[in-house]
Amino acid sequence: MTQDELKALVGRAALDYVVPGEIVGVGTGSTVNQFIAALATVKDRITGAVSSSEASTARLAALGIPVFDCNEVGELAVYIDGADEIDVRGYMVKGGGAALTREKIVAAQSRRFVCIADESKLVRTLGAFPLPVEVIPMATGRVMRQFGALGAQASVRLKDGRPLVTDNGQHIVDVTGLKIDDPLGFESTVNQWPGVVTVGVFAHQKASVCLLGTPQGVRTLDFTQ
Repeated sequence: MTQDELKALVGRAALDYVVPGEIVGVGTGSTVNQFIAALATVKDRITGAVSSSEASTARLAALGIPVFDCNEVGELAVYIDGADEIDVRGYMVKGGGAALTREKIVAAQSRRFVCIADESKLVRTLGAFPLPVEVIPMATGRVMRQFGALGAQASVRLKDGRPLVTDNGQHIVDVTGLKIDDPLGFESTVNQWPGVVTVGVFAHQKASVCLLGTPQGVRTLDFTQ
């Protein structure tokens, strides 16, 4: 199966976790786009969605799925999103699509985080994928130097030759050369650095379940047991 087929497989499988009559939290990215397409086939069963990015909001609206602001709703039953990496404990690296801050907000508002990914995203230790960090622009240089002091390499993510601007008006620093053995501690530490909006380690908002697309079908990893 191709990677796109694996993404479509888990996107459809995630429908089993959508609670009828409720508002579903929806993430961002190519795998989530497959879930949104699947969600459109059952849109009459849900009240609507809360989205983690402008891109996903546009896609949901185009398919006739009502989109609510986080502040308009209370706790969500489930948040469904992809990951750039996920380990065997359900800790993740996210933010390849530059939506990490809003993703973390919606995840924190949800009782359950269902991660959908293809099997290439499952890793033993986080850090091989460049770690995204959303930063306030005036702090970019200092944050990059702090990562340098850890022995890592940091660079500002560019788009069309200029710093990418997130939906929140901030920049993304991508960090390589990390081995994140303690995701909880690492997330807590970096989030305290002045100028960091959020770091793309999702440990405090880790996955409850991961639906992993494999050539043999969907493999379910349950991290609540």
